[in-house]
Amino acid sequence: MRITKTTLLASLLILFVSSQTFAANNISTSNTSTIKAIAESAEQITPLMNGQYVPTNIEVTTVSGKKMPIAKVLNNKKTILFFYRGGWCPFCNTQMGQLKQIEPQLNDLGFQLIGISTDNEQDLQKSIGEHQLNYQLLADFNSTTSQAFGLAFYASQKVTDRYLAAMNLKNPLQKNAAGDKRLVLPAPAIYVIDSQGLVQFNYVNTNYKVRLHAELLLKAAQLVK
Repeated sequence: MRITKTTLLASLLILFVSSQTFAANNISTSNTSTIKAIAESAEQITPLMNGQYVPTNIEVTTVSGKKMPIAKVLNNKKTILFFYRGGWCPFCNTQMGQLKQIEPQLNDLGFQLIGISTDNEQDLQKSIGEHQLNYQLLADFNSTTSQAFGLAFYASQKVTDRYLAAMNLKNPLQKNAAGDKRLVLPAPAIYVIDSQGLVQFNYVNTNYKVRLHAELLLKAAQLVK
């Protein structure tokens, strides 16, 4: 069945309205939360959902190596926050380029654009230079931020070995429930957050090859007051 752009936009509108209803009935009175456990696989993640607040009691690291609360980074601004695996991921690089193209339109709508990945500060600086990015990138080298958002999962042993060898990754390995040391990755996700830190729309896909279409993201941003 062919899915038209109109159908996709209509579906997005339905999702957004549903999220508003959910938010009205399920808003947490606090935007602090306990760090979630790392999921045993991508299929078992429990991501932050529409109508929930961004957990502000976590620290993020800037490209200069400075640690600060994520609340300070958001700074009571409407924010498009996206999680990607790293500058070594070709699908992530494509997404960063697509977001760069629509950044002026997002800015006109009052949004700041921020990316978070498992890259360290030096690799973030490399991505900014290679893609000539104007938006901010944050380092989540130890995966604590993706954990707080419920996006972190243990890669399989096969993927861990392959990625460490092919990409020469230096990220710390962490022990899963079986005690095996594995690479921890975030499921690619994008969040549309209002000025109060409330998630108005999210897109999370465990298939790292599939990312949200830029036009759908713009439509979701336009619906946030």
